[in-house]
Amino acid sequence: MNPLLELLERIRKSGITLKKEVAEAMQQVYIGSFTDFELDPFWHDRPVPFLITDYGAAKTISAPHMIVTLLHHLELKKNQHVLLIGAKAGYLSALIDHIVGEAGMVTIVEPHQEVLSHTEERLEFHDSKGIIRILPVEALENIDVNSRGVDRVLITGAIKETPLIVAGMVEEGGFVLGPFGGPIQQTLLKRERQGDQWMDTELGNVVFGPMDFTEAERNPLDPQALADHIEDALKLIVGLIEIEDETVERIEELVESLRGMPPDMPTLEKDASEDDLVEHPVFELLMAEMEWLQPMWPLFEQLLSIDIDAPADWDDEPPMVGGHEDLVP
Repeated sequence: MNPLLELLERIRKSGITLKKEVAEAMQQVYIGSFTDFELDPFWHDRPVPFLITDYGAAKTISAPHMIVTLLHHLELKKNQHVLLIGAKAGYLSALIDHIVGEAGMVTIVEPHQEVLSHTEERLEFHDSKGIIRILPVEALENIDVNSRGVDRVLITGAIKETPLIVAGMVEEGGFVLGPFGGPIQQTLLKRERQGDQWMDTELGNVVFGPMDFTEAERNPLDPQALADHIEDALKLIVGLIEIEDETVERIEELVESLRGMPPDMPTLEKDASEDDLVEHPVFELLMAEMEWLQPMWPLFEQLLSIDIDAPADWDDEPPMVGGHEDLVP
């Protein structure tokens, strides 16, 4: 049996809603056109890489069950204009294009230059039904929506709030769909515009990578990113196990100390030496707190996007930045 048809049948049997038009689009748009990596993970309902960046991080196309879930909740119809923030190699936009049809339109906004270039290259060979345009993130301010407003916005990475400029593009009755929350765990939200009000519908807990992690790639010991990760990890850990109040307070103080560090921290390159690591101000801060933090560190290490012991030991497999792979737990 065709591996895609087997995959779609397993998704149906799992209880996930698989609309006819989504199944048809996935049969018409070949995933292998958007990645040169082995497709076995995709056929087994896992994310599949499509690009290893210059900084050694894997960019992935989401797991099929997540793609089906997102397309289901987007409530796509013919002729709609969909704004996609985060390209995912162009695969999602090709699926959406197939569903919204000849009079439909997909606008992709991608903040990562390597992903942008990859997406442009792959979509050049895609036989689109309607209009697909690909823009850098700075082009958001110049998108002309006066002649054609946005019916749907799909955000494909963790984000805390809907950007105001994006919210202003959404037509009455349209909505934004995306993973809202911290860098480790989020809630999939549908935020529908009703006049001047936004109505939120929670669609379950999800685990996505950050919307734009180019900064984290350049500097894995960026104090602000690390503070966000530790803060989000603490919320998750506290919900799972009992931790002394004093320990929680000290972790919160550590987060504040990280946020108080200068913004111009030295960059820790991929080929950084052990001496470079030991002398880095963020590493020094963590080591100074390690006596009390040590019992907790294995839990944080599982959830954070960096390996503090071996920040450049990526020989076997490139890391999924953020420590997760776009899954519904």
